[in-house]
This record gives sequence, C-alpha cells and structure tokens, in this order.
Amino acid sequence: MTIFNVISLAGGLALFLYGMSIMGTGLEKYAGGRMESILQKLTSSTWRAVALGAVITALIQSSSGTTVIVVGLVNSGIMQLSQAIGIIMGANIGTTVTSFLIGLKISVLAPVAVFIGIVMIMAFKKKLIQHIGMVIIGFGILFTGMETMSGAMSPLKDMPEFVALMGKFSNPLLGILAGAILTAVIQSSSASVGILQALAASGAV
Repeated sequence: MTIFNVISLAGGLALFLYGMSIMGTGLEKYAGGRMESILQKLTSSTWRAVALGAVITALIQSSSGTTVIVVGLVNSGIMQLSQAIGIIMGANIGTTVTSFLIGLKISVLAPVAVFIGIVMIMAFKKKLIQHIGMVIIGFGILFTGMETMSGAMSPLKDMPEFVALMGKFSNPLLGILAGAILTAVIQSSSASVGILQALAASGAV
C-alpha cells in the first residue's frame, strides 16, 4: 500500500463525511426549522418516539444531531426525559440506514445524483427544490467517497501483515473495542461502518 493509497483513503473518508454533512444540512433546511416542534408533538408513546428517532436520524444522517436536539428540548423543559430516551434509542436504529444503503452497491449512480443535484440548485430559484438538490448531492458525494475508500484499500488484501492484524479481531471483544475507538476518534458511527464495508468490498476482510 503506497502513500497514494493512503491519500486516496483520506480523501475518500473526507468525501464520505462531507456527503453526510451536506445531506443533513439540506434536510434540516428542508424542514424549515420545524424539527424541534415535530419531535415534541410526535412522542406521545415510547414506541412512537423510537420510530420518530429512527426516521429523523435516517433523514439527517446524524444520530448525534438528533441527540443534541433532544437534549436541548429536555433542558428547556419542552420534552420529558421518558420521551427523550425513546427518541435516542430510535436514533441508534436510524443510523444503521446508512449502512444498509451502502450495502446496496449503488455507487454507480453517484455521479448521476451529483449532476441532478447541481442542476436542481443552479436551474431553480425555489429554495425548497434547492434544498432537495443539496440532499441529492450529499447522497452522491457520500457514495463517491465510499467507492474511493474501497479502491484505496484494495491492496490491503495482499498484505500479510494486515491480514494477520484482521485475524486478531476474530475475537468479538477486540472487534467491539476497535470499533468503539475508531468511532470515538472520527465521531461518526456511520463512517466507521462505511470504512468496514469498504474493506469488505475490496476483499481485505
């Protein structure tokens, strides 16, 4: 694995994270600042709160973002702690949607998505359409980053040292620890799963 592979991997991860950020920003703008009122109204039961947390997180692609909003609502007295727990549980479920989408292997559509999103932003003056275009661009960039990471890590499958290192993670406890450390460092469980799925796609694991 050369320095160019490392640079490509870093660039792919940056695109992945940036794509998620753009998707989240676009959806928050599309919601028009109504997210807090929606969270407050639709949490009359625990199951509804869990479902709402999952849906919101799947849309904005950030369980941390959902949690921050909920904590703010609890601190302000708008929402009860029991409601917040349900939403946060749902947020952890919703963040797995990213992994599911990545597993569909639809990265071939990424350039098309970016093109469509740019056309929507540049050709239309209506803010609603531009926000949707921003979401689509983020989707395309996310998968472009995923494809870049997969290509950069492809040489790893031929490195005996890396294969031996991965063999040590056959112990579930070590695997959990490695995942926890990686997620703590990059502050994105979706990105951690994305890296792992890129390794799997390249045949390295």
